[in-house]
Amino acid sequence: MKIINVISDILITIVVVVASLLIVSVLPIPGNIKSYVVLSGSMEPSIKTGSVVFIKPDSLYKQGDVITFGQSSKTQAPITHRIIETKVVNGTQVFMTKGDANNTADIAQIPKSDIQGKVFLTIPFLGYAVNFAKTRNGFILIILIPAVYIIIEQIIKIVKELSKKEGDKEQPQQENEKSDSQ
Repeated sequence: MKIINVISDILITIVVVVASLLIVSVLPIPGNIKSYVVLSGSMEPSIKTGSVVFIKPDSLYKQGDVITFGQSSKTQAPITHRIIETKVVNGTQVFMTKGDANNTADIAQIPKSDIQGKVFLTIPFLGYAVNFAKTRNGFILIILIPAVYIIIEQIIKIVKELSKKEGDKEQPQQENEKSDSQ
């Protein structure tokens, strides 16, 4: 019975973590915090492929900061790279970036307006589960099945408690019937 409780606790934890990350990636969070899944190895070894990065806009970006920039759409993911140089071009501050694993810097100069935020937290490999949970099969396997399991488990506990209370109510009646017959 203990192993079932451990499995149940693990499933609950997985459901809560993955569901929370799905919510964070969709809904606005106070402080304009966003999360993204890193899909390439360009930032390895500091940020592993499949990691979840949390970003927050900042008023100041400097050399060495890891930033996320670019548009996020169904066909295009934003890029997370390190700032290697800052300069002013035509009165506008721009940033040169490079993935830690890349041999050369990115070609485009990134204006501050294109920066979504600075990475402040990285959770390795969790992005695989988040991306999988966004698929139909993943949602069924990671969210729906554990949720149904948890609901059924709770219903069974409630039924057992109700049965126990019914049994407690019947016992005093049986004892009263015994004492009345004597």
